[in-house]
Amino acid sequence: MPLPPPPSSPPPPYPASRDSLSLNKSFLRSLLGILRIAQLVLGAACWVTLAAHKYEGATYFAVFAAVLVWLLTLALFGLSLLGRWSLVPVLGTRWLMTNLLHDLLLGLILFAAAAGIMAQKAHKLRYCNIAGYSHSCSYGGYLTAAVFAACSAFLYLLSALYCLLRRSRGHHDII
Repeated sequence: MPLPPPPSSPPPPYPASRDSLSLNKSFLRSLLGILRIAQLVLGAACWVTLAAHKYEGATYFAVFAAVLVWLLTLALFGLSLLGRWSLVPVLGTRWLMTNLLHDLLLGLILFAAAAGIMAQKAHKLRYCNIAGYSHSCSYGGYLTAAVFAACSAFLYLLSALYCLLRRSRGHHDII
């Protein structure tokens, strides 16, 4: 079987986003970029606070949720910061919708984690608030982690609302 003839024209060039690695400064200055940085800071504070205390019950889910949400957000932030979302198969062409769904789902997961921590730990460790109780208690740590998770979840839902508003105004990009 004979080989096909060589192509008569050169292959098409790569997309512009693959040419150089440079920071997308307009993303950093946008509301979504600021929200992503705040989500990463609060998310890290949440899972570090949880990791510093004893794991049991709802804490397993909360640590899993906090770390997973943080890692996914870090990946999304990195792709957006470098302008490399075109490298993501299927989702890269719908980056605004990808961000919207990411924020909505992860915000709900973090709210569930915060509610789980508070429901189980606040009930189980409520005796720590009694005046005169002198033993060590991690109630304050769990309360702090729940506040970090709730604030982070609020930021995720706020960025989902931002993406939804951009989408409803006919925009197809995050900036």
